[in-house]
Amino acid sequence: MKSIIKNRVQILVHISVWLLLYGLTFYPVLNVMRPIPSDVFPKLNVIIVLFYFNYFYLVPEYLLKKSVLFYFVVSLGLLIVSTLLLNHFYEPRFPGRFFMDREGVRGFGVFPYYRSFVSLGIPYVISAILRMYVEWKRNETLRLSVEKESIKSELQFLKAQLNPHFLFNTLNTIYALSVKKSPDTSEAIVDLSELMRYMIYEADKDLVPLNKELDYIKSYIQLQRLRLSDSENVSLKITGEDRGRAVPPLLFISFIENAFKYGTDYKGKTYVKITLTITDVSIYLNVKNKIGIFREPTKNSGIGLENIGNQLELIYPGLHHLEVDNDGKNYEVSLTIYQKQSSL
Repeated sequence: MKSIIKNRVQILVHISVWLLLYGLTFYPVLNVMRPIPSDVFPKLNVIIVLFYFNYFYLVPEYLLKKSVLFYFVVSLGLLIVSTLLLNHFYEPRFPGRFFMDREGVRGFGVFPYYRSFVSLGIPYVISAILRMYVEWKRNETLRLSVEKESIKSELQFLKAQLNPHFLFNTLNTIYALSVKKSPDTSEAIVDLSELMRYMIYEADKDLVPLNKELDYIKSYIQLQRLRLSDSENVSLKITGEDRGRAVPPLLFISFIENAFKYGTDYKGKTYVKITLTITDVSIYLNVKNKIGIFREPTKNSGIGLENIGNQLELIYPGLHHLEVDNDGKNYEVSLTIYQKQSSL
């Protein structure tokens, strides 16, 4: 439907341009009630024929396909032949001597040919420029569409990697509770079901309400508290108005998950401080954890953080600031996302 409307608009634009050209051509003559020169109609018709022959055939078939020399030879030949025919049938000829043209200007016998050649050549060149611009615009639109689809596919791929990674870690949490025969196991399963519901029904969207993302984070932290033997130093502080704001789903969870994964010391105490500040122009996340028990890096370690970094580059190019600080004792992530989110 959009393409049909677009084509109709282009047709109307072309018709309007030619009507304007004819109007500007005939108005000075009709305004003073002079006879219309015999060559005006043929010349305008030849201009239109050359314009669209060049626009629809020569430019796309030769110029845009890099047959530049052939295109220029054919174009020059067309213009010369058209000029000769017009002047042969409609222009007075004065070979080899001076003449007085319609405007009373003295010139050589070749001047009418030169004038016709220029009047035909200018629209011809404009048609080539216009067709090249249309093709460039079409290719640019196609490129942006392909790029958008590529980004969307890559984001879906990143989420597909992220979700199983998170699920495996959470199942390990529930497993640890079940091994200890903790009465909190059933509550942990309920929390996990809520998290999975969010991941199934919301995580495939481009944007989700910020308050839903925050509820997801709160559920995740509650699930982690059930696992920990000492969660006294686990805190979440959220300030600002989340109403009407939207973010990509699962945007913050990898940083929080990573903090819980490595924030437990050798005594079993966990230190994780999470601060999320919402302003009119930005969302600021700060996650800080003590570096606990050393763990040998595995093949899949850091997948979540690497993916979220790639996701930020794709969604917020130039609109985010990510800073990671590791002094050997504390690990701190600071992420600022500047206003881009749509309202929901």
